[in-house]
Amino acid sequence: MRALTVLGTGPLALVQDLGRPGNAHLGVPPSGALDQPSLRLANRLVGNAESAAGIECLLGGLSVRAEASCTIAVTGPPVGLSVSGHAAGSHNPVHLSAGDELTIGTPDGGLRCYVGVSGGIEVPAELGSRATDVLSGIGPDALKKGDVLPLGTPGLPVGVDEIAPSRPADDLTIPVLLGPRDDWFTEPSGQIAAGQWKVSPESNRVGLRLIGTALRRDAAFRDVELPSEGLVTGAIQVPPNGLPVIFLADHPTTGGYPVIGVAAATSLPLLAQARPGVRIRFRPTA
Repeated sequence: MRALTVLGTGPLALVQDLGRPGNAHLGVPPSGALDQPSLRLANRLVGNAESAAGIECLLGGLSVRAEASCTIAVTGPPVGLSVSGHAAGSHNPVHLSAGDELTIGTPDGGLRCYVGVSGGIEVPAELGSRATDVLSGIGPDALKKGDVLPLGTPGLPVGVDEIAPSRPADDLTIPVLLGPRDDWFTEPSGQIAAGQWKVSPESNRVGLRLIGTALRRDAAFRDVELPSEGLVTGAIQVPPNGLPVIFLADHPTTGGYPVIGVAAATSLPLLAQARPGVRIRFRPTA
């Protein structure tokens, strides 16, 4: 049987693929890997389609046993690996024989490591995806010790077979397209450009909560309620306390607070790796 048995999970380990976009009309978030380039790379390194399901693990700590010969690759921030007691490297293919145990260490920077396994993880799909959605509860439960994860048929690795990892930055400047509710704020471009924030420990896959500059509403909107309206991934919503929340892949599909802008899609993988305390600034774009 081609499978992995979970021996330990670290703080949180989830099955993730590229998500289930296009279901907002059902109230279902897109979900999927928060750092999609890292999952795509892990899949390429082991010969999978980029859309195959792998494992997203928070702050490392995952330990699994191979029940059959397979190839794995761990991507995301640089992290040490152990294969049955022998050191191995991330960001390149690693062969596991039946019975080998893989353990992922704790990365020095960043938050989320991604594990690609030859054949992909073939748990049942829901709405066309195997991704775990922590907000709606769709998809497989968070992994726990003793879980057995079936693997699909392996393919052949193509293209790059090794890549040097980069350490996630402690300071991020995020391009932001203002709107649709930037008119609710006094000098929105100036406010958002001058503000300084840090990532809050209360952040999760739903959203990145920020601590720092409180954004001020225009006087005409200070006591105005906003009917719920649609949200997209990267939307920067501003609750009454003025502290922005950047919505990530498991975000609600509607919300009742004004959205001052939307973070550039290219910044979402950086935000996915932003630990509590990472400094955030916004750069308004045309």
